[in-house]
Amino acid sequence: MFERFTDEARRVVVLAQEEARDLQAEKIEPVHLLLALTRDQGRGGDVLRAVGVDPDGGRAALLRSGDPLDADALAAVGIDLDQVRAAAEAAFGPGALERRAAERSGHIAFADGSKRALEEALRYVLQLKTPRRQRAIDSGAVLAGLLAVGDPLVERVLRRLGCDAESLRERLGGASAA
Repeated sequence: MFERFTDEARRVVVLAQEEARDLQAEKIEPVHLLLALTRDQGRGGDVLRAVGVDPDGGRAALLRSGDPLDADALAAVGIDLDQVRAAAEAAFGPGALERRAAERSGHIAFADGSKRALEEALRYVLQLKTPRRQRAIDSGAVLAGLLAVGDPLVERVLRRLGCDAESLRERLGGASAA
């Protein structure tokens, strides 16, 4: 399938791996593809920028949306996250609650959701009414595939940024990836 990827789509995959590595993730998740697309100079990045999504905003929205330690939820059951964080850092050092496995420098595997997003990107281009030889997977197709998967974290990040999957699909035009 990767032989159908344009240079810009291949760059999105490389950027997604960088995002996963920077965030010390075990796998390349759909949200890493979204963050990579915010840095894309092709059609996928153009669509995101048109609705005001940029790399800094995307990363900030992810950090607010994906925190497994939800301070509000913990407060509802009487736990003060700031106190827990302070105690953990006093005992184990700064960032103790955020630490993950040591940074890896090799290959990071794609999570199932990301694999599905890339498969949906292929479906998207196959449904387009263009000559077969022009059915390459560009970054717009990667965005369409990502939106077709309906990943909950991606959707939360997009909502925090003031947009939704449907409006992005409309901006992409063409076939639906679903």
